[in-house]
Amino acid sequence: MITVTETPADLLDAALGDPWDAANPVGFTGILAADERQEMFAEGERRLDAFGLNAEFVPVRHGGRLGRADRLAAALRTLWRRDPCLGLGYGFSSFIASVNLWSAGDEQQRRTAAGMLLDNRKIASVYHELAHGNDFAHAEFAARPAPGGGWLLNGTKEIVTNFRRADALVVFARTDEARGSRSHSQFFVRKDGLPDGALRYLDRFPSSGMRGVQLGGGRFTDCPVPDGALLGEPGRGIETALKSFQLTRSIIPSMCVGPLDTALRTAVGFALERRLYGGAAADLPYVRTVLGRAFADLLAVDAFTTVVVRALQVLPEETPVLASASKYLASRMLLDTLEELRGVLGAQSYLREGPYAVFQKMARDVAPATFGHASRSACLVTVLPQLPRLARRAWFASAPAPAGLFDLDADLPELDFGLLAAGSPHTDGLAATLVETAERLGGRGPAGRLAARFRDELAALREECRALAPQDITIGASPRAHAAAGRYTVVLAAAAVLGVWWHGQGGPRPELQDEAALLAALDRLDRRLPGRSVLTAAERADLDRQLFDRAVERFADRRLFDLTARHIPG
Repeated sequence: MITVTETPADLLDAALGDPWDAANPVGFTGILAADERQEMFAEGERRLDAFGLNAEFVPVRHGGRLGRADRLAAALRTLWRRDPCLGLGYGFSSFIASVNLWSAGDEQQRRTAAGMLLDNRKIASVYHELAHGNDFAHAEFAARPAPGGGWLLNGTKEIVTNFRRADALVVFARTDEARGSRSHSQFFVRKDGLPDGALRYLDRFPSSGMRGVQLGGGRFTDCPVPDGALLGEPGRGIETALKSFQLTRSIIPSMCVGPLDTALRTAVGFALERRLYGGAAADLPYVRTVLGRAFADLLAVDAFTTVVVRALQVLPEETPVLASASKYLASRMLLDTLEELRGVLGAQSYLREGPYAVFQKMARDVAPATFGHASRSACLVTVLPQLPRLARRAWFASAPAPAGLFDLDADLPELDFGLLAAGSPHTDGLAATLVETAERLGGRGPAGRLAARFRDELAALREECRALAPQDITIGASPRAHAAAGRYTVVLAAAAVLGVWWHGQGGPRPELQDEAALLAALDRLDRRLPGRSVLTAAERADLDRQLFDRAVERFADRRLFDLTARHIPG
């Protein structure tokens, strides 16, 4: 029996029931059938309408339930654990669009958007042009002043979730031919008032993952929109996008822990049930090692992404770097872990029917989510220009982050969109927490040795990044500069893992005090850095055994593999 609390994640789990129950109309049986038809899961959408999921995207002051980013991320993770297509096609696509309204819209635009979402309608984020990809500063889609007032939209947008199904669009358009950061604007466009012929839909774009999501496009021809459609001031579109990206890039990797949980749960179940060589597959040392390390990877990703999501309300001035670092590293780790789990399931990891078919769906659906909206390389390019400044002014000089960043039970202030900034941070509280924790541990024991390893890596990065050439902080950066930025994301992740563990000592959650889980997560991050690993082979083998045992316990108890370890209905 599930004890339902007032968190949105718990309530949504209760509303959707056990996904493994074949009799559940919104379980994996129906989800997989809809995927085979390449359709959105209609019964799932009806259940989400009844739940009022869109209220999670609307700030409290506008009648919704959005007050804390971490609770939103947890609710979306619950949905993505079941069906990433529903997670994107029903929910997150509208959130991506609405963040721009909460950040830059006027009061009337915000009220209109809130009313639409609370009425279970959809808003699409219309950014993408195939010719430019993530290089949205060169987008050609144009908005020009109309002779009698208002604006005329002209151009084509492609690969847009819910383009046809949405009742309104947030459109990114060029409003100035001059190059620079003031070349584009955003518009909130209601489709119900558009004249015939002004917008023509393109055929749906088929995809190998997220097959149910309605990826469409449209061609605008002298499409009139009123002056009141402009979001904020003309030329502020890129600035608004960069502010909004801090939220979306923070939440996406946190959501994707959900599909990894399902994939790991599937692999553990398979290993326990599958009979090989006179015993269970789970008796094989290789299988046990892969499952234990996958669990450690999940914990590391969860710690990093959870801390970054909390930073939106605790350290908003540092999220321009943290959000992109999290999106880059977490995405990479999720894909790598899924690939390693394939080795456990073998051919079953590709089958689209049978008791383990949900694995292949999760693996296919997560892949586009890790590069959609913003690719990993785009995120790394966002981090690169910050490195020389942080190396000179912040690393080993900033104050440690507040305890509330890591105390997962600490309350948070209401999410303030006005605090999101597109500028460059001058401090690095997360890295400072790493330095402080390493000093406290003093190199003692495996935890101390690992903390010292990441602190020393930060020191090495400080010297390298101080000396980066001007071209190495641009899109034309060398592979060596890219590698340095990648190493920095690993250091940040280790800082998050250590911070959550340190501040969890003596708290109400035993899972956050588990030293074996801490060491395993840090070891997995250590293996992503160059040089010799910190742990000995014997130490690592012992951790692999302990993490496998813990994963099986979580599986048997029907508890999540993430830091919450909460009980779930299946």
